[in-house]
Amino acid sequence: MELAIGSQREARMVNEMPTNQKLVFVSHSGEDTWVARQIAREIKARGARPFLDEADIDVGAEFEEDIREFLDQATELLVLFTPWSLARPYVWAEIGAAWIRRIPIIVVLHGLSVTEFQSQPNAPVFLKKRDIIRLNDIDQYLQQLGDRVTEQGASNG
Repeated sequence: MELAIGSQREARMVNEMPTNQKLVFVSHSGEDTWVARQIAREIKARGARPFLDEADIDVGAEFEEDIREFLDQATELLVLFTPWSLARPYVWAEIGAAWIRRIPIIVVLHGLSVTEFQSQPNAPVFLKKRDIIRLNDIDQYLQQLGDRVTEQGASNG
């Protein structure tokens, strides 16, 4: 699959990625980058390919186009909701793109309770109705992701 991507690093990532590998787009605010990096590291350890903007987009690249390209390929979106990310337009745009594509959206809360998140007036109902997890419970998601990667590998091999 040939894609027009903004930098050589993205082109290498896309070309080197097996077509059947799970790509998990990690959506977060800039203030949450360190936490997002830890999540991405754990996703990679489970055999999936994480996408993290600060790691996968070159400085000076056309940010918005690169985000769209990666979202077009993502097999699921993990969104890290914190008090900071609630106010970030890109986080909401990434959720909208995932929703339109009908890929799984995993909501992870850090610094917010489920009640606080669900009471947000700008949070769409389709997010509020999901099985929302707290960051401290992310191991359950990671285990399930690892199982899906293993099952996918077994069915392809």
